[in-house]
Order: sequence, then structure tokens, then C-alpha cells
Amino acid sequence: MARRTKEEAEQTRAQILVAARRVFHERGVSHTTLEHIAHAAGVTRGAIYWHFANKRELLQALCDDVTIPFIDRLDYTLLQDCGTDALTRIRNFMTQLVQSLDDERLRTVMEILEFKCEFVGERSEDLRDWATHSQELIAKLERTYTQAQDQGMLRADISPHCAALHTKCFLSGLMRMRLMGLPDLSSTDQLCAVIDAHVRSQTCPSRDP
Repeated sequence: MARRTKEEAEQTRAQILVAARRVFHERGVSHTTLEHIAHAAGVTRGAIYWHFANKRELLQALCDDVTIPFIDRLDYTLLQDCGTDALTRIRNFMTQLVQSLDDERLRTVMEILEFKCEFVGERSEDLRDWATHSQELIAKLERTYTQAQDQGMLRADISPHCAALHTKCFLSGLMRMRLMGLPDLSSTDQLCAVIDAHVRSQTCPSRDP
């Protein structure tokens, strides 16, 4: 009986997350209430409060549900794939990240975060978290570009830190335009060509990977 109750609770939580993803995307975060989500999930508000303290916690769970396993895979590609040179790891990392938007669940969550919510009031803390995550990614990129520098692959006139900032800005813009559905970035071949061009801009001319 206890196992069945636990399974039922997990099923209810999953229903709530599915409904929240759909309603947040349709209405926007600020115009969505827990009542809206409860109605879409076919549960009571009490059921939502059993799993989530508030809307902010529900949104965070929605993000964690799709991003944590994916981030772990990307970290391996960028930092731990020792059989691949540093610049190729950066290229592979960006390609995997952008192509991940082909996954409907992940793309929907990314669209919610990018276009369907405001970082004001209680969510201002989330904006600070985003800044922290950006700094963490810049640090990982800098670490990888430092390895590229040690391998003689990074352009001599670019520091690893500057290269990391350049790539973070490039990647943020690329992701946003892909989420917007820009036709020029709709094909895998075009995406790869744009990413390759960015990596070449960082590469020592004699060591184009």
C-alpha cells in the first residue's frame, strides 16, 4: 500500500509538471495561477501544495526536470572528453546545446524562461541565479580555452577569458534566435556552419581544428 501511495504521488507530481509546462507556455508565468495549473492537471490546489510550496518552486522543478540530466552530458562533452582536443570539445558542446532544442520538452521550458516570464518581485532572485549560471559556464569555457592555449590552438591575440566571454555571448544570441524560429537557423547544416565559423575565429591560423 505504501509503495502504491508513493507511485501515485509521483504520478500526480508528473501530471502537475506536464500541466505547468503547457500553461506557463500558453499564458506566461506572471499570468498563470496555481488554480490554472490545478485545473489543467485535473488535481486540486492542495495536491499542488503537497509537492510545491509556491509557483516559483514549481517553475524551478520544471526546469530541473529537463535540464539537470542534459547539463551533466554537456559537462562531459566540454570538460571530460579527454580523447578530443579542446576546441573540438567547445564546438561539440555548442552543437549539442543548440540541437537540444529539437527536444520538445526542453525547448518549451527554454521558451518559457526566455520569453514567457518576468524577473521581477520574488523572481528577481532567479535573475541573479541566471547570472551565476552564466558565470559558471564562462569559467568552464575559460578552463577549456586555457587547454586550447596550452595545445597551441588558441589565437595568440585572444586570452582564454576573452575567448570564453566571446563564446558565451555568441551562444546566448544563437540560442535565442533558434528559439525565435529564425528560418536561417532552421537546418542542422546551417547551425553547424555558424558554430564552425565561430570556432575558427578563435583558432590559431596554423591549427585550424
